[in-house]
Amino acid sequence: MSDANELDKSDPKNMQELTQYVQGLLQNMQEKFQLMSDQILNRIDEMGNRVDDLEKNIADLMTQAGAGTYEATPEPR
Repeated sequence: MSDANELDKSDPKNMQELTQYVQGLLQNMQEKFQLMSDQILNRIDEMGNRVDDLEKNIADLMTQAGAGTYEATPEPR
């Protein structure tokens, strides 16, 4: 068991190491944030495609049922 007063070997020892450590943490956070942003945007695009497909299917069903022409107006993106 390590002593609570001992510094971890990865702990920064001077200002330069501290700066590099913080920059590394910030870079890691930025990469994770970018990955999550990309995933969210991809899911939003997928949902938009699903809504478009659903509107088309509803229009087709209404036409087949003889309800006349149903025109789905897609939302501008």
